[in-house]
Amino acid sequence: MIGPNADAEIDQLGDYIPHNIPQEIVTVIEGIKNKVSKRTKVTYVKGCEVIGDKLNEISKARKAAGRADIAVVVVGEDGNATNGEGRDAGDLDLTGLQQDLIKAVYETGTPTVVVLINGRPLSTRWTAENVPAIVEAWMCGEQGGNAIADVLFGDYNPSGRLPITVAYHVGQLPVYYNHMPTKAGRNYVNMTGRPLYEFGFGLSYTKYEYSSLQISPAEIKPAGEITITVDVKNAGKRAGKEVVQLYINDVLSSVSTPVKELKGFEKVALQPGEKKSVTFKLTPEDLCLLDRNMEWKVEPGAFDVMVGSSSQDIRLKGKFEEIGRASCRERV
Repeated sequence: MIGPNADAEIDQLGDYIPHNIPQEIVTVIEGIKNKVSKRTKVTYVKGCEVIGDKLNEISKARKAAGRADIAVVVVGEDGNATNGEGRDAGDLDLTGLQQDLIKAVYETGTPTVVVLINGRPLSTRWTAENVPAIVEAWMCGEQGGNAIADVLFGDYNPSGRLPITVAYHVGQLPVYYNHMPTKAGRNYVNMTGRPLYEFGFGLSYTKYEYSSLQISPAEIKPAGEITITVDVKNAGKRAGKEVVQLYINDVLSSVSTPVKELKGFEKVALQPGEKKSVTFKLTPEDLCLLDRNMEWKVEPGAFDVMVGSSSQDIRLKGKFEEIGRASCRERV
């Protein structure tokens, strides 16, 4: 167990906390110890502070990791110093010596897991490209240590999905999945234009297969509805929950519209080998755009349908046609 947030109660709670905390707080190291047998040796090295370089135990951490069977490095943000109102950051990188700490542990060759405890999304580029296992715990609360241990030991199969886009670099901001077509596929001269993790992203201990996309009817008149059905199968050996996501794109419109927009999602629990059908319904309000007269309208034309596991991990595609023009309810 290595890192400034491995045994830091306050960092799990963020900045909105009382001075005297009445409840028990289970840190990550305590959660790990609750899981393992008494014969398991758990060694802890703080390594560094979240901010600054006054504490430098990187050499000590490297030696501890080299003697271990597995290293869990817990880094991120400080519940008081870097999180909360008025605590703006000039970039989204790990502060202090934390990235150097991760590199030193990883380079020992010991299997390494990085756990992030943070309030803002961090652009952990080097970690994402090198460390094989990362857990995004956010501000995980008083029982966060037990929850993280459940994930690390496989007693809980993660099913969370990002409701935001995590930037590869702060220079990309603002970065979001539902951008206009003129931004599609554009890279910077010195780095990728793709995010570190896209909207809707999230991994699992099993794999899911998508099939049998059905769109009915293929053509709709004004005020009509579209039914979209897809089959999802758990193709792995572990029970899990998949978050099926539906996106659409108005192919040709009188004003510019996003390359894709989320119009529905559903979390489906599946046993190994189990298959279920997921159904979505699109109403005229789902197809609306704000036209040049600032009125909500459904315009005739083709709409692309995209179903997948994230905004970038699209598994199946289809199309339907709107053959009439309709008004929508006023939106606020």
